[in-house]
Amino acid sequence: MPDMASFPPLLRAPPFPGVDASVSRALQGDEPRPADDCGALFEQMRAARVGGRFWADDAALARTAGTIVRPRLIADLRVHLEALDAADRKAALWIAPVRHRQWARALAALVAAEGGDWRGEIDPWSALAGAQRLVAHGDDEWVALARITGLPVRLLSPGRFGAPGDDDATLDRLAARALTDTAYRDPFTGAPATLAATIELLAMWRRLLEANRPIAVASGMAWWKRAEIRRFLWHPQRALRLVSRPTRALSIARRAGGAVAIWPSRVSPALIDQAGRAGVALVRVEDGFVRSVGLGVALVPPSSVVVDAAGIHFDPSGPSDLERILATTAFSPHLLDRARALRAAIVAAGISKYASGAGAPVPDRQPGRRLVLVPAQVEDDMSVVAGGGGLQSNLELLRRVRAREPEAEIWFRPHPDVDAGHRKGAVPDVEILAFADRIVREPGMAALLDSVDAVHVLTSLTGFEALLRGRDVTCHGTPFYAGWGLTHDLAPVPERRGRVLSLDELVAGVLILYPRYLDPVTGLPCPPEVLVQRMATNSARNRLNWIAPLRHWQGRVMAAFR
Repeated sequence: MPDMASFPPLLRAPPFPGVDASVSRALQGDEPRPADDCGALFEQMRAARVGGRFWADDAALARTAGTIVRPRLIADLRVHLEALDAADRKAALWIAPVRHRQWARALAALVAAEGGDWRGEIDPWSALAGAQRLVAHGDDEWVALARITGLPVRLLSPGRFGAPGDDDATLDRLAARALTDTAYRDPFTGAPATLAATIELLAMWRRLLEANRPIAVASGMAWWKRAEIRRFLWHPQRALRLVSRPTRALSIARRAGGAVAIWPSRVSPALIDQAGRAGVALVRVEDGFVRSVGLGVALVPPSSVVVDAAGIHFDPSGPSDLERILATTAFSPHLLDRARALRAAIVAAGISKYASGAGAPVPDRQPGRRLVLVPAQVEDDMSVVAGGGGLQSNLELLRRVRAREPEAEIWFRPHPDVDAGHRKGAVPDVEILAFADRIVREPGMAALLDSVDAVHVLTSLTGFEALLRGRDVTCHGTPFYAGWGLTHDLAPVPERRGRVLSLDELVAGVLILYPRYLDPVTGLPCPPEVLVQRMATNSARNRLNWIAPLRHWQGRVMAAFR
């Protein structure tokens, strides 16, 4: 039997550019083999649809395949054909490495004469689903994948995955051996990983790549975040184009039959209407909820974004992918365990949307009084305009809070982008203190949330961060976390959210299933746990540190003019 090390591992990473994403290698010598339950792992692989070149093009079959035939040489075609009866020939799917024109000519002539269909290199899972059997050589990794899916196999020659005449049990053992004779690696740390964890990571990468596949072009992406956007939206089967003019983006997408990724605040309603008339799908990209160490207004590129094909989470007037996730997902015990541990890690590290760490001390509170925090927002922010229910004024929000909490001690937190002079929403301190007991610009938001009893918000993410810490949250607008039974909601909530969630279910949807994350060290798409760990250990760095002083002085000048 051939040396296993001479073949690529059955489980392997997509070819992410410019980074070592390897997750597996053949075991050497006397290295211990993992003792995993291969039946459970086969089930996990079937659910994840990973193994082989899962990132290749979809088979795009008009009907499910009958017999899938995997020739190795052009000379094999006649041998394969003779092994099929007339009905099999008409329903056959021929898959070959179409590296030369002669392959294409030979397969095209075969299909024209005998019926059936043919493809080049494709995602094996898109062809194996629903097929009747596979005919292949024993060293073809499709044999292992077919057995993992439960598909009957006929072998034409011996190899690492079996030999002619082997029964299903033997083929299953060889497929399992291909998984267990492999050492697995965490690509973010380089440390050993379990087989189950590797499958879970590859499943996450597959979901991202499938969502990215239709995106032909991106527009409205600021220059300082384009490197990250390319990584967030990357797919190995096409080169993402980033263009400045939205109308040009629509033209490119229309010709490619794809979608346009847009940054909502940088694209006009007129262009959205134009896209609808042209039949071009729009995919909205926005900052994630655990974004970065530093402010976007200071040109700190995002380590997390959301990519929403249905709408956007901050606009309650229409559905979004996040709403669908929260309204329909059957959250597994494993996913809820992850959410619980992630929430604990975020709280323990003092992480909020833009930063981690405690910083300055929290002011003393007045004994015996309920302490309420009111975070200000940028008054023309899209989440305020879309979800504020007509309320945009920070001062008016504060007045309403005082009316509802007449006996409470109220702390008002100015928005840092407004304080820096870059955004709209500044209120003179004397006007704030007519309703609030204290203005708190320090310490960090996480430390404040650990100290207060309750939070009143319009649509601010601070309300969600307060829920993570078990605080009482009142929503005067309709943020994405309102309407799930965890907040006091003063504004109308869409009927689409007619489901009560536990806090861990909300966290699983909002922080695990919906956003995307980039590891700031390797540049690879990563689970949220990796980014949180980087932030907690101060491993996350801003590649544009040089520009922060310039933005600081620009903000001071803008504030002076205002």
